Amino acid sequence: MKLAELIAQKQSPSITVAATASVAEAIRIMNDNYIGSVIIPSDKGTPLGIITERDVMRLCAQGKGGSLDQLSVQDCMTTNVVCGSPEDTLDDALNLMTQRRFRRLPIVADNTLLGLLSIGDLVKAKLEETVQEAQALREYIAS
Repeated sequence: MKLAELIAQKQSPSITVAATASVAEAIRIMNDNYIGSVIIPSDKGTPLGIITERDVMRLCAQGKGGSLDQLSVQDCMTTNVVCGSPEDTLDDALNLMTQRRFRRLPIVADNTLLGLLSIGDLVKAKLEETVQEAQALREYIAS
């Protein structure tokens, strides 16, 4: 399965926040939308950065989380964003995320953010794919 199929199936759009937004604002947006990250787009729409729950926890653990209303997202976002392509396979994305130890993968084509896939999205799709394969094998053996 290609990542383009998974992005097409997602019902919710990717949530973004401006680089100049405060960390507190990013946290509120994540909370209000029941998500664990927001993408920070460049002026052209490509991911400039991402801020995740893990980034916020790191800020607090380092003692920098005291004034989240005063701290801007651009000062603490992850900037080396690894992106996937719509042509990547489900297995490619799972392997990449497992090896690099991150849980969210922006999907970009032609410098445009198409969506964001979580490890949960990928595992769910992999389970569905495995169930379908098992069913096909059962039908083949039965015939």
